[in-house]
Amino acid sequence: MAHKRKTLETIWPDLEDGVTTLLDDLSQGFSIARWMALYSSVYDYCTTSSKQNPSSSRGGQGKTSGANFIGESLYFKLKSFLQDRMRSLLKGAEKKLDDGLLQYYWSEWSRFTQAMGIISHIFDYLNRHWIKRESEDGKKEVYRIYQLSLVVWRENLFKPLKNRLTTALLALIEKDRNGEQIDTYLVAGVIESYVSLGLHRERPGETTFDVYQECFEEEFIATTEIYYTSESCSFIEENSVADYMRKVDIRLTEEMRRVQQYLHQSTQAKLLEKLDRVLIEKHKEAMWSEFKNLLELDQIDDLGRMYCLLNRVNMLDALLQTLEMHVQVKGVEAIAKCATQALSDPKLYVEELLKVYKKFSNIVEVAFHNDTKFVASLDKACRRFINENEVCKLAKSASKSPELLARFADSLLKKSAKNPEEQEMEILLNDLMTVFKYIEEKDVFMTFYSKSLARRLIQGTSASEDLESAMIGKLKLSCGYEYTSKLQRMFTDISLSRDLQERFKTWLEAKKNITDLGVDFSVMTLTSGSWPWQAPVSTFTIPVEMQSLEQHYVEFYSAEFCGRKLNWLHQYSKGEVKTKYLPACRAGYVLQCSTYQMGVLCAFNSAEAHTFSELQILTQLAEPQLKSVLKTLLKTRLINSDPVVDEAATVIDKAVVFTLNKNFKSKKVRVNINIRVEAEQLDERKKTQGDVEEDRKMQIQAAIVRVMKMRKKLQHTNLIAEVVSQVQSRFKPKIPAIKKCIDILIEKEYLERVEDQNDVYSYVA
Repeated sequence: MAHKRKTLETIWPDLEDGVTTLLDDLSQGFSIARWMALYSSVYDYCTTSSKQNPSSSRGGQGKTSGANFIGESLYFKLKSFLQDRMRSLLKGAEKKLDDGLLQYYWSEWSRFTQAMGIISHIFDYLNRHWIKRESEDGKKEVYRIYQLSLVVWRENLFKPLKNRLTTALLALIEKDRNGEQIDTYLVAGVIESYVSLGLHRERPGETTFDVYQECFEEEFIATTEIYYTSESCSFIEENSVADYMRKVDIRLTEEMRRVQQYLHQSTQAKLLEKLDRVLIEKHKEAMWSEFKNLLELDQIDDLGRMYCLLNRVNMLDALLQTLEMHVQVKGVEAIAKCATQALSDPKLYVEELLKVYKKFSNIVEVAFHNDTKFVASLDKACRRFINENEVCKLAKSASKSPELLARFADSLLKKSAKNPEEQEMEILLNDLMTVFKYIEEKDVFMTFYSKSLARRLIQGTSASEDLESAMIGKLKLSCGYEYTSKLQRMFTDISLSRDLQERFKTWLEAKKNITDLGVDFSVMTLTSGSWPWQAPVSTFTIPVEMQSLEQHYVEFYSAEFCGRKLNWLHQYSKGEVKTKYLPACRAGYVLQCSTYQMGVLCAFNSAEAHTFSELQILTQLAEPQLKSVLKTLLKTRLINSDPVVDEAATVIDKAVVFTLNKNFKSKKVRVNINIRVEAEQLDERKKTQGDVEEDRKMQIQAAIVRVMKMRKKLQHTNLIAEVVSQVQSRFKPKIPAIKKCIDILIEKEYLERVEDQNDVYSYVA
């Protein structure tokens, strides 16, 4: 049965009526039957015309094109209809102003796009055949029906209205900025139409932002700059910088909200860039100048706000310099206030250093979010005021800081009734390591620390071996294995010594010819290279009561270890003696004393009085050491002198007679008389400093040899630079000291100067 041909004239009235209904009154509904009838009209029109023109072709290419020809008429008929529709809408917009224009535009846009979504499906057969073929043939002005409707809207309604629409939008946005209530949904809807109208010319199905950027975004960014330039200049003149930064913070948050509510996301980067330049970059000098005041007042919130703002424009360098100088000044001032007392009080000194560090470390953490640049500035400042302050000037030594820190560590780790709990001790050790991190002369710290550790281990005064190990672990983590190797060997020695002492006791018990000697005798046998002890500067004869035990130990040790030699370090030994001559305490006092003191006191077992010369013969002590021991015993009132020896006396006459003080009294039964005189402590510190200087010479020479062995030939300045680089983790070498070491190595024939090049050295193999 033949199909009756469908013409445009026969189907268009019904199509026009359906399309008009959809565009005008979609809210009233549109039946599926009506939709199907319209779809069938388009389908029948295209298919029946195609069947009745089976041989028709375009361009002689043999393509069946009846549908193309008839489809083209329908396409342009619909386009013409939509253009007429736009002209009608444009006429309706003529008298609309501002918000009214936007309401009218958005209302019509919403109705139009919703209806065209349905209409496009009615013409779906046309989309899939004629329009598709035209597009494939390269016709750029042919669009799918929905895209066609957007093009018609853009060319016939939007372009005539765009200036008025954009002006109205910007006016609403300014009202929003001024705090007035606006219809954000209206703004968002209109702006969404700007985005939707940006159709890609080559690929009409894709959307570009050309229309949005050219017709709205550019003007929006320009008016934003004008608005905020005016507001920021007037606000900062009338308010403080801190208030201004709060205002900027609020404004930035508000603008981000506007992007989220009604602007397109693509605007965000450009908007932020403009805001950063206008609100922050133009007022950076005012913020920089206020930074120091905020530091002085500890305004952490405002400091954090300033950091966040200036970080947006990458202008933090001025803050870094100011922070570094401020921390350094505050550190120097804090130490200057307590310098005299801190010179002899390690705890006070370290606590003051930590107060300054913790205060500004908190600011860096909270306000500057631990920014690595600010951490570096804090580190530089701390390194300066910790190594160069009033205490160092009073001591006339740059090594005073590491010395005091080592003494503070000793006070923490030494057994005491005031020792804190384990958890608090861990915090204190971490604080100590914080200061240690900034110490430049770490070799000085190690020299003092190793001596105090050795003293604690020898005298059994460590608060806890676990804490000692923990501290060594922290030092090892900070400076490496080599830095702490001797400390670890000390612990090994103590353990081995305990085992050896047990074997000695067993050996004594096995000797049948040795009777009970009535003296408890304990020996620590230590490796000479691991301990910071030196050979005694004075001879000494131990008390007669102990001589046989010492001889037995030598006999035992010689049997155990063939070829090893024992060197007795009596100056570091200690013991206890019990009094039997005091009527005030018949049970007797137990005197805790050094071995030298023990030797002097035991001399009174043979006679009640001795001259200085007699005591020197009995003990074999050198004059300075004997004088020091006698002064200590006089100070504790265990002995008397005739004539009386003044405490400040530097010389004691050899004829002075010393006797036991039989009126000695003490509230304690166990009395510690092993008290070091301040002069002795000062001498020891000076000697330690001398040891440090000698160690440094050796380290510098070793570094020079290492460098030259590798380089073979090197220019003077380059050699200096490489040596500094190698040793600066331990201490800050002085250039004259390096030059002196070079000369020493030339004398020792490790190096030689290259002929005709006095500033070049070569390595002598």
